[in-house]
Amino acid sequence: MKKYIVSLSQKESQILKRFISSGKRSAQLFTRARILLKADQGEEGPGWPDEKISQALDVTVQTVERVRKQLVEEGFDAVLNRQKYTQKVSRKKIDGDAEAHLIALSCNKPPKGRSGWSLRLLADEMVELGYVQSISYETVRQTLKKTKLNPG
Repeated sequence: MKKYIVSLSQKESQILKRFISSGKRSAQLFTRARILLKADQGEEGPGWPDEKISQALDVTVQTVERVRKQLVEEGFDAVLNRQKYTQKVSRKKIDGDAEAHLIALSCNKPPKGRSGWSLRLLADEMVELGYVQSISYETVRQTLKKTKLNPG
């Protein structure tokens, strides 16, 4: 039993048919429109099963299921409008102040009983001194590499 049933109104069907005949969109959006038209179980829709749609349009059954799900959950407009690509912005692990403290710390003498600074030791010391809440040794490594410093 299908969980997401596509039932298009006459107006939505007309919009999709005009959309397909316009020829001014991406192939992905044309495919989505065709999937909706074939999956329509409304009064005038053919109500094809997912497997038949998948074979006819040369897409996977999962793609058909995803388009049906998006229509039911997000609405008609969401299916036909491409989402804008937003690149993830990686946040800085440490700011300039903490970076300066890390560099100064790595230039100091290592703790008693140690011949040199290890990355883990520097990370632990940064937390102990209260410069950062937490920091991984990999962040310490990347910061020192960026500044061309080598612990030890």
